[in-house]
Amino acid sequence: MKYLVFLLFVFSCSKNEEQTNCFNDRSETLNPEEKIPQTVTGILAHKPEYLQIVDLKNFRTFKEDSIYEHDFRIQASEIQKYDKDFGIFDYKFERQFVCFAKQEVGDTLYSLAKNDAGYWLLKIQDRIPYAYFLGLSFNQYYINIIQEKPIIQDGFLQMEGSFAEKIKKHYSSAIEDGKLFKIKLEDLIKDTDKDGYNDIFERSFGLDPNNKDSDGDGSNDLDDMNPMYRSEKNKFSELYQRALPVPFSERNYKKLYYTINFYNSDCNYFHQVDPYIRTIFVSEDKKKKTDYLSVTDVIKNKIIKITKSDKNPNLFYVYEETKSGTLSYCKEFKDGKWESINAGECL
Repeated sequence: MKYLVFLLFVFSCSKNEEQTNCFNDRSETLNPEEKIPQTVTGILAHKPEYLQIVDLKNFRTFKEDSIYEHDFRIQASEIQKYDKDFGIFDYKFERQFVCFAKQEVGDTLYSLAKNDAGYWLLKIQDRIPYAYFLGLSFNQYYINIIQEKPIIQDGFLQMEGSFAEKIKKHYSSAIEDGKLFKIKLEDLIKDTDKDGYNDIFERSFGLDPNNKDSDGDGSNDLDDMNPMYRSEKNKFSELYQRALPVPFSERNYKKLYYTINFYNSDCNYFHQVDPYIRTIFVSEDKKKKTDYLSVTDVIKNKIIKITKSDKNPNLFYVYEETKSGTLSYCKEFKDGKWESINAGECL
């Protein structure tokens, strides 16, 4: 009997904790953490073990190189040249990256690239595309757009760049110039579980590099739109899913393996959504963040916890806050389905 009571107590606590993680008595707002200025010492403290750093005597400075970089977009005057140099990568990867520094080695094409997740090495071999995540935070590292040395040499990926600090969405400031960043290709391409994401990617974002199906839902991580958690249908996961952005284009997002939305949430119901765009969740608890995520800001927007109505137990407020503004609406669960409520009835 005591054992049963204990189980009931544990279940009750877990249930309450789940509700605490998913609901608020009143709305929250985004409170950005105070930014701590980067230092060389701080960057080296988080240096991945697979990364080698060489000081260069002759180098292209951050200031010289950064004039070629403008808000992750290529200047209009450079579009024709970009298409000529990187059109094959855009085609094979369906424009999921901005590419730079191409190199051909035998019958294999390589290119450095970046997207909202970070830096990548792209490879096309026998017409098959491969993408390898570097695990180097764009909040700490700047890789030159113009590479004066070969990027593939003697079994290494090598990249000229700087230690840098991100100061705006797409703008960085150099902390120390003249670095050569080197990663062994065998370390970079390693994919222990053969799921299509390299080990560095999985460790960086909290997936299991030893299990091709991290959440055990029967779909391997590369194909899973929600690779960290099992998607489930219940009324609250459905309500959270309604707050997710719906793609405007008709692109096949299931095939866009490297286009990822990141959300900062420990809500069980939010974790259970079946998203339209591949989604990875970042813990709100600093102690649970991966080393990469502890120094890298990949969150573009936030779904704020659902707020319960004080007057109607079936009425809930949903707040979605992005960097471009806040959206809010309310829904009532009635006769087994969600119904929209007029703004005047939400007060």
